[in-house]
Amino acid sequence: MSKSVAIIGTRGYPSYYGGFETAVRKIAPYLVDCGWDVNVYGRAGATKDSDPTRDRRVRSTTTLGLENKSLSTLTFGLTSVLHSMFAKPDVALVMNVANGFWLPLLRLRGIPSVVNVDGIEWERAKWGALAKFVFKLGARFTARFGTVLVSDSVEIQRRWKTEFGRDSVFIPYGGDFPGQIDIHPGLEHGKYVLMVARFVPENTVAEFFAAAERIAEDHPVVIVGSSGYGGELDARAADLSNCHSNVSWLGHVSDDQKLMSLWQHAGAYFHGHSVGGTNPALVQAMACGAPVVARRTPYNIEVLANEAFLVESDPVAIEAAVRLMVTDSVARAEASSANRKRAQEHYNWPSVCGRYEKALREMLGFFDRKKSPMHPAEATAGTASRINGE
Repeated sequence: MSKSVAIIGTRGYPSYYGGFETAVRKIAPYLVDCGWDVNVYGRAGATKDSDPTRDRRVRSTTTLGLENKSLSTLTFGLTSVLHSMFAKPDVALVMNVANGFWLPLLRLRGIPSVVNVDGIEWERAKWGALAKFVFKLGARFTARFGTVLVSDSVEIQRRWKTEFGRDSVFIPYGGDFPGQIDIHPGLEHGKYVLMVARFVPENTVAEFFAAAERIAEDHPVVIVGSSGYGGELDARAADLSNCHSNVSWLGHVSDDQKLMSLWQHAGAYFHGHSVGGTNPALVQAMACGAPVVARRTPYNIEVLANEAFLVESDPVAIEAAVRLMVTDSVARAEASSANRKRAQEHYNWPSVCGRYEKALREMLGFFDRKKSPMHPAEATAGTASRINGE
């Protein structure tokens, strides 16, 4: 039996913008291998069509929208949903609760949805009051109209059950496990400090920059990331790089091999993300054997399962922990080994993709099986118990 899925809510395939895009680059080809017809909705100019790893069996559809910080997700999500209403796939895989506003349209058309709810967007410091309100309202729509919900961490799963009364399927992100990769020119193995993050306040970027000024007196510091829109943090990164010979700002890096090399050879990797659930960058860093110093949050505690190098969001604490990691070869080796082992056991792509495929497969013919469709919460409860019980 042919089966079709529309993937909605990312920048397209293949794209390297963020965690959703990374997941789609893994999930889409896997679904094709499992016999699915896969169509990924995206934005013009946001994909790498010449990417040699691109699977040509994955179809892509670009739609129109407003490309700005506040409205892009909403507008591109709407046009993607409208297009999919005419294409009528068997099921939709939807990323981001901002697209929750459009889930009633899918349901009206008889298209069941599997929705990745991501992190707690309405708590992100980068958003103003109106945007936070919109995200929270979108979450309420998602809770009401999403057929099955996916949480990428146990803590996110708990939050959705407590705040919205919805069960969800726990499916984290995965990592790739590279062999030995050549070190980035000009760096020495185990001698430099690394940060990889989008430049937003909740990623502890400003605090790390303050710590980096002092760390750079003794150790090279490599900064990867940007805001994507310019601004104060980008200007601060440029100043650090220009004024300190020991600081290198590489901007946004979309080359996976380059990123994995930076993680693999780092003496300490600082991970300051605070509100996003299981973070794809953290999982990939662990898979590369990076010795991680992370901000103390329930999400990072869950993923790392080790609190030895978790710190509060203050520059003095960050500096002290990073210095200890980069100078203590025993602690560094133990952290590297433990992180890689945990990623192999709990955060690998074959397992992640298999669980997505199972969740989608269980939605085939969902509304056809119900003369009067059950409330989506009933669907999630059943699917969650089966998939989480694996």
